Amino acid sequence: MKYKKLYLRLVQMMHRLSEKQLLFVLAVVVGIVVGITGHILKESIHIVQNIVTNFGNAANVNYLYLFFPATGITLTVLFVKYWVKDDISHGVTKIFYAISRKDSRIKPHNCYSSVVSSSVTIGFGGSVGAEAPIVLTGAAIGSNVGQFLRLKYNYITLLLGCGAAAAISAVYKAPIAGFAFVLEVLMLELTFTSVVPLLIASVTAATTTFILVGIEPFFAGITPPFVLGNIPYYALLGIAGGVVSYFFSQTTMKIEGRFAKIKNRTHKIIFGGTILGLLIFIFPPLYGEGYNSIQTLLEGHTGNIFKHSLFYGIQDQFLTLFLYALGILLFKVIAMTMTNASGGVGGTFAPSLFIGAMLGFIFAITVNHLFDADLPVSSFTLVGMAAVMSGVMKAPITSMFLVAELTGGFQLFLPLMLAAAVSFALSYYFDPYSIYTKRLASRGELLTHNKDENTLQFMKTAELIERDFGTVPFDGKLRDMVVEVERSQRNLFAVVDQEGCLAGIITLDDIRGDMFKPDKWDKMPLTDYMWEPPEKIYEQEDMRSVVEKFEITGAWNLPVVGSRGEYVGFVSKSRLMTAYRRQLQKLTQE
Repeated sequence: MKYKKLYLRLVQMMHRLSEKQLLFVLAVVVGIVVGITGHILKESIHIVQNIVTNFGNAANVNYLYLFFPATGITLTVLFVKYWVKDDISHGVTKIFYAISRKDSRIKPHNCYSSVVSSSVTIGFGGSVGAEAPIVLTGAAIGSNVGQFLRLKYNYITLLLGCGAAAAISAVYKAPIAGFAFVLEVLMLELTFTSVVPLLIASVTAATTTFILVGIEPFFAGITPPFVLGNIPYYALLGIAGGVVSYFFSQTTMKIEGRFAKIKNRTHKIIFGGTILGLLIFIFPPLYGEGYNSIQTLLEGHTGNIFKHSLFYGIQDQFLTLFLYALGILLFKVIAMTMTNASGGVGGTFAPSLFIGAMLGFIFAITVNHLFDADLPVSSFTLVGMAAVMSGVMKAPITSMFLVAELTGGFQLFLPLMLAAAVSFALSYYFDPYSIYTKRLASRGELLTHNKDENTLQFMKTAELIERDFGTVPFDGKLRDMVVEVERSQRNLFAVVDQEGCLAGIITLDDIRGDMFKPDKWDKMPLTDYMWEPPEKIYEQEDMRSVVEKFEITGAWNLPVVGSRGEYVGFVSKSRLMTAYRRQLQKLTQE
């Protein structure tokens, strides 16, 4: 009853505002709520992490690293299985799926479930990021606000985007990157109606975070120098970033594919948790998100990445530092995928930044050592982050703005642009899909900036089927056809066998010469008039394939069959075009 009264009051308030004014107000609300939620998530991770990793002496090897990750994954799996009862992994991919297949409707539990589960996963050492969970959480908050107010699809989608933009803005104190993320990665339409609310949500979320934790940038106190003569080195780093990002994506997909074959959930936890524990025991920087290690590299305290490791006493040697950093880079991808595949909840956002930082660090110290150069390590560490993230996410604009905002300065914007562009171009050559879109693209469920493609994406073959066409038996005579013509308003008929499977089709024109000759009604078999359709459409077939069949055959009507070949109905080109126009109108309506 209380909710009903609240809803009625909100509806009354809504009627006093124009649609655009309402969206602006809701963008502020979503920005504030997501900003607070993002702060809760980061604090929760830090609290759990501090409780379980308070070791003392940095030289001491901590054997508990072997058990912490499996413990966190187990707790996460139990929470998801018995409380959430839904799959909440791959947060950004789920947002894509919600936009393309669920009318942008995300379940209410996603407003909190990813926050709880990722806090436990990452706090206990899961080698993933909190950004995908908080982006899913923000998108869910925006979506559910729109659903609660019963807004139309366009506005629910926009509020979903506002939540996602606010999430990135809040977590990184990066409002420009949050705005760019939604346009570039989630691929929302760039219109006046969408731009202003997205900007408002991003700014509101960042402001909320500033109020809660201060205005210092994410990596405070870092002022990376820019030397114009180092531009060729930044271009080479971009090439390296493209190669590493391809390795990142391919390794992730292959390990996930192997884990998918393990059906027993307990076996997944044991296997994944054990390997993850061993990797973190050998390379402690793999524990959690890894931002502390990035801060260490930026500040020049490289020896700190050896804390609690087996190699703590020999960190001053170049070869040891090089091999150790290289091992961290290579095994971070495996640790991240093991965390998610075995039941943990987290994203690839932070790991891509972490691996990029390691790549830039390795690149700088190697060039300095081999060629007696003087490359600024902190600058290359930051640019490496943008390079790898650009290649992994196929988002050069988001990556360069994000890294620039992480330090609160734009001194490196030129090399950030260069490295991000080179990495993006190279990684796109290897694979045009990002780590987020690859799964959906393989199933034909991906939205793009192409309006025609997006319109077809929202159309479903099953909704276009006309089922009022008459049928005649395969072993029937002309009389059967004449009887069916008398009670049908169609001029097209399906011929079906005893199992109901489509055998062929007959049009009114095919029998016109004999249908007025009663002496032939019981003599002429229908097989004499029947012909094979140029193509068949399947009931659950992708709309792109359906349109292609109409284009190739030039047919006006095509029969639809089920998985066993049973006759279902027909799809007409006129109905297809009408549905296309309506859907295009719905998507482009301001």
